[in-house]
Amino acid sequence: MYDLTVIIPTFREEANIRTIISEVDTVFRNSGLNGEILVVDDNSPDNTIAIVTELKQTLPNLNLLVRTSDHGLSQSVADGFAYASADVFVVIDADLSHPPALIPKMYAEIRAGADIVIGSRYMEGGGIRKWPLKRRIISLGATFLGRLLFPEVTDPVSGFFALRKSVVAGAKLKPRGYKILLEVLGKGSWENDKEIPFEFSDREVGSSKLKIQTIIEYAQQVADISVYSLLTRESAARKEWEKAVRFGIVGLTGIVVNQGLLMYLKEFAGFSIPAASIVAIEVSILSNFLLNDLWTFRGDGKHALSGRWQRLISFQGVSIGGAVINFVILNVLALLLGIDYRIANLLGILVGFAWNFLVNRNVTWRKARPAK
Repeated sequence: MYDLTVIIPTFREEANIRTIISEVDTVFRNSGLNGEILVVDDNSPDNTIAIVTELKQTLPNLNLLVRTSDHGLSQSVADGFAYASADVFVVIDADLSHPPALIPKMYAEIRAGADIVIGSRYMEGGGIRKWPLKRRIISLGATFLGRLLFPEVTDPVSGFFALRKSVVAGAKLKPRGYKILLEVLGKGSWENDKEIPFEFSDREVGSSKLKIQTIIEYAQQVADISVYSLLTRESAARKEWEKAVRFGIVGLTGIVVNQGLLMYLKEFAGFSIPAASIVAIEVSILSNFLLNDLWTFRGDGKHALSGRWQRLISFQGVSIGGAVINFVILNVLALLLGIDYRIANLLGILVGFAWNFLVNRNVTWRKARPAK
């Protein structure tokens, strides 16, 4: 029985396949891991299949699965999950953009209790080398959409990750395009994740397979996972949607508190409008903070900002930022672009809400990471 299976999806990778297999096998031998290497190929018209077949003569732990239909990287990885011999999987690209040297560390984190271990380009210590601006922008956009579903995962669209077989056993995956990890996060069964920083290196040889269709498929995937999450109580993303809804409900109560206190102070307490407005805004912020702290994010366990005063100061700063965003959008759209002020204000409120939720989720109420 193998300790783990390294899944390498391929299509026209004759220039890289020999090197990546050799590097993975060297990592196995140097770390003492009993690992399987599984190449899942989309019936490449070049020499990829022939090279793997040749290498199989001297590498008994190397296996090959050739797919003749329903081509695509995500589909290949999903088939690899079903075909792999071990109970732990590591997915790595064939183009040498992911460092095989991190495989033992990923496996160790799985053994330590993580369900999914993600190689992250966007956490501290990670990075991207030799990427053109266009690809950086597309990647950041895709990551932003993914983090709407999984705010605490810094790189939910990484192609370099490890997981337990149990995470995808029975999962209703609909693999498409290149972002299989997002599908696993959205529909797999998992509780504990761990991220490891790595520096992504763009392919040295061969050609990138990124196309407009890839972007369209990704948008469809995000929409599909969103619908699945809304309908499936056990999904990880559903928990984030529920937090967003609770955050919105709290925001509505803040409007009631603000409006009610403003009227009371102006009509009955004799405050001027500016003074009443300042007090009403601050009290509504305090009310929103307490409700979010005691209700919206109560079940998250320990937070990185352990003190309630620390979280309050953070929430206050984020709220001010949201108000500034609302103000700027309202004035730019209404005064400079001539858009009806009511519509402009509504758009400002929506963008301000997104800012408040995402920043508070990832700063004010960010979960504390276990000590290394």
